[in-house]
Amino acid sequence: MTNVPMSRSLRLALLADAGASGATAALLIAGAGFLEPLVGLPVALMREAGMLLAPYVILVLFVASRPTASVAAVTAIIGTNAAWTAASVWLLVSGWVSPTALGIAFVLAQALAVGAFAVIQYACLRQAGRRATA
Repeated sequence: MTNVPMSRSLRLALLADAGASGATAALLIAGAGFLEPLVGLPVALMREAGMLLAPYVILVLFVASRPTASVAAVTAIIGTNAAWTAASVWLLVSGWVSPTALGIAFVLAQALAVGAFAVIQYACLRQAGRRATA
């Protein structure tokens, strides 16, 4: 199955992901200098992470705007969210950065949110696929 009808729940999950990712991108790009002493993460790392999110947000918005959902595109979004979650945790345990307690909390909170988006999107995609075959 290459496409499934875009369910309301899948569309909302994608739009929520795009909104949260867009807000995070804006915060990281525009606020990296302000955040650096608070979170202890390098300005360049935060800005680059924010810039990586910008095209991701555009992709997620595009997928959410379609009348049908490309299973491959949604699966790629889910995989990207899972990879982002894993990379966030890896960043903390790698020793490459020395975040403050607030920085650790920030990284873990966004990793948890992104991981939750992946799980919710996966469940919504499965539900949409079941409806399409019923």
